[in-house]
Formats: sequence, structure tokens, C-alpha cells
Amino acid sequence: MDSPNQPIASPTDPVIPPEIPGASPEGASPSPQLPIASPTPPVASPDRPIVSTLGSDVIGSMQSLMGTVVIAVFVITFIVQAFQIPSQSMENTLLVGDYLLVNKLCYGGRGPGDHLMPYQKIARGDIIVFHYPVDPTQHFVKRVIGVPGDHLRLVSKKVWINGKPIDEPYVRFLEPPNNMFRDNFPRVDIPALGLEGKWWLEMRKLVEDGQLIVPEGHYFVMGDNRDDSQDSRYWGFVPRENIIGRPLLIYWSVQDWDQSSPSSLSGRLYHLAYAVTHIFQITRWNRTLRLIH
Repeated sequence: MDSPNQPIASPTDPVIPPEIPGASPEGASPSPQLPIASPTPPVASPDRPIVSTLGSDVIGSMQSLMGTVVIAVFVITFIVQAFQIPSQSMENTLLVGDYLLVNKLCYGGRGPGDHLMPYQKIARGDIIVFHYPVDPTQHFVKRVIGVPGDHLRLVSKKVWINGKPIDEPYVRFLEPPNNMFRDNFPRVDIPALGLEGKWWLEMRKLVEDGQLIVPEGHYFVMGDNRDDSQDSRYWGFVPRENIIGRPLLIYWSVQDWDQSSPSSLSGRLYHLAYAVTHIFQITRWNRTLRLIH
């Protein structure tokens, strides 16, 4: 039983809150607060940013390299390609040791879009690079002499097209007109040394009144060094699909030192080292960066 003398708190009696440790009594000055230390950020391992940066650099370099390769492949495939002149058949227009950039877009691709683009037509006098019809893995460079529909013949080395002689200021002659097949073409009565047998049979069917008729889609080509050129006289026409493009310029020209490049690896390395260390002596500066006409 409760004691009758025990006081009972009424609802209106003030309630004293329990004392909070560290709190100042009312009216007293507050006790000084200790500064609360902010959490220290975690220190990254010194290896982590280096690996991350290195990985990013490698990925970025690979992306740049792949982009360069893609652009180079696109350019070589569709726009320009480099070739070297290995023979004397185009002298003096092109010399052994000339390095060419060939425009592969100038003639188009014989597709529907060719009519919408400002492509050129293959014309007489154009210098072209093409796949050799007898062995398409080889590339030849010659000058177009006859286009489809032309009636062509040579009389004492002079070229006649459709009954008229043509002017050829670029031609080089080394010998007098003493070769009956080479200098008086076409000849169906006598063969010649180096003549392709298949072409010999085909040519006989395309000669009328002593003139060779160039069929549709084909071109008759010859070298400017007319007396020292294996050309359409000996192996036939160049099909349109074999033509790669037209040379733009000689981007580099070197002396005849590189026409007998050795076949062994050590020989080629020595050859390359010699070229690098003697580049100013072997370069034909008067031909380098020359436009080709």
C-alpha cells in the first residue's frame, strides 16, 4: 500500500528533464566544444592510377593506329597507290627508279554512279597503270594509243589512227625502221620474237585492209621507248577491267642503283641501309615531285 505522505505529481507540476552529461546548467556559459575531425579520404594505391593511365594510353594508341590503318587501306584501295618503274619501256617520260602515285579514281569504276561523277574517259595519249593481261599479278605502265573502234596501223614506226598519222612528241626511237613486225604493224604473214601465240591467232581475225580494229572495252597500248617495249603489239589489248588508274606524279626518283636489288635478307638490309645513308646522293631531285603528262 502506498504511503499517504508520498507526494504525487500533478499534471501541472514542472518536469525536470534528466541531466545530460556535458550539458551546461541554465544560465551558465556553454562548455567549449571539441572540433570534430572530418573523415580522411581513402588514399589510392599508387599502382592503381598508373595502371589505369597506362591502359588508357595503350587503348588510345591502338585506336589511333587502327584508324590510321583503315584510312591507309581505304586510300590505297580506292584513291591512290604507289608504284615503282622497273623497266625502260617508257623512257624518257618515265625512268627506271621513278616512284609514282597513281590516281585510281580518275576513270571511275564502270558502275551506275559513274554518270553522276566527273570521271574522265580513257583517251589516246593517256598513260595508264594496269594488270598485265598475260599475268594479272604484274603491273604494267604504258601509253594508250588506240581506243575502242579505232583502226590502227604502224608504217615505218609512224602510227596511223583511222587513216590519219598522229603526232607523238613523247616517243623515243633507238634504231632505224628495220624490224618488219615491230615497225610495220600489224603483220599477219610473219611472227616475231616474244609474240604471244594466243594473241597471234586473235590478231589475225581483227585485221582489215592492213589495219587492226580495236574491239569494244579494250585498249591498244605501247611504250614511249618504242624500240624497246613489250606492249600490245606482242601480247594484245588491255581489257577495261584491268586498268587501275592514271599516274599523277613522281613522288621520288632515284638513280639506277636499286634496279639490281639483292634477293637475300642481308643483302636487302644492306641495300636499304645504303639508301638511307646516301639518300641525298641517289635522289634525282630534278624529277622528284614532277607531275606526269
